[in-house]
Amino acid sequence: MSGMELLAGRFEEHRPHLRAVAYRMLGSLSESEDAVQEAWLKLGRSDAAAVENLGGWLTTVVGRVCLDMLRSRTARREDPLHDEAGQVRLPDPVVSRADGPDPEREALLADSVGMALMVVLDTLSPAERLAFVLHDLFAVPFEEIAPVLGRSAATTRQLASRARRRVQGAAPAPDPDRARLRSVVDAFLAASRSGDLDALVAVLDPEVVARSDGGTLRPSLFRRGAAAVASQAITFARIAEAARPVLVNGTPGVVAMAQGRAVSVMAFTVRDGRITALDILTDPERLARLDLGAAEV
Repeated sequence: MSGMELLAGRFEEHRPHLRAVAYRMLGSLSESEDAVQEAWLKLGRSDAAAVENLGGWLTTVVGRVCLDMLRSRTARREDPLHDEAGQVRLPDPVVSRADGPDPEREALLADSVGMALMVVLDTLSPAERLAFVLHDLFAVPFEEIAPVLGRSAATTRQLASRARRRVQGAAPAPDPDRARLRSVVDAFLAASRSGDLDALVAVLDPEVVARSDGGTLRPSLFRRGAAAVASQAITFARIAEAARPVLVNGTPGVVAMAQGRAVSVMAFTVRDGRITALDILTDPERLARLDLGAAEV
């Protein structure tokens, strides 16, 4: 076996971890794969024999690649969930079978990376996101993150601390009881299908937020408040013929079907038995790129 083949084998051992890092950094499954591939190319051009900790080296390389990708995106909006035209942009959901993710998705979703966390991460600056993701989620020391950012370790620590406060305020750890969460989602779906507005309002937090990302082909929607979200849910329920239970980023969600194809992926954030956020991907182009085999019957 050649030296390059041996190196490729070592790289593949780290690929699941690197994909997890890149997904948290970018919120895009396809861009995450691009970032990991770029790390492989950089490894091939480096003196790999001189690298003592290959996993740590690759993690910081992927972090740097992702940082460059974030900085090269169009100028970040004041509120990243909305652009000047009112479009909503949501992170890519990771859809798994309702009875649990397969090993590949399990590795990608370790550390409770629910949609609520991914949405909040998308509101951070690139530097804040890198500092928080690498340190808080992957235990990379600030001394190793600082050179990637071109900052001091103390400044990097401050960036992570600022990001941590925002995450803790908006994306607390999800309830680990999937059965309890599924019962809330099922109550929402039953009320939507029956058109029971009162029952819908009862399962929604008074300040619930609903975000729908339709891409360029379908309208995007943003609703706040139980009454507004409930009315929209009843309207949407009439379009979907079937709602199939799945896990979306590790927590109970739904793939809605119509005419044999997926029309949406819905992720729910639940606190104290009520839905506080509903994130819906309806963009046909992005839905077509997702692996939705978990929704097949």
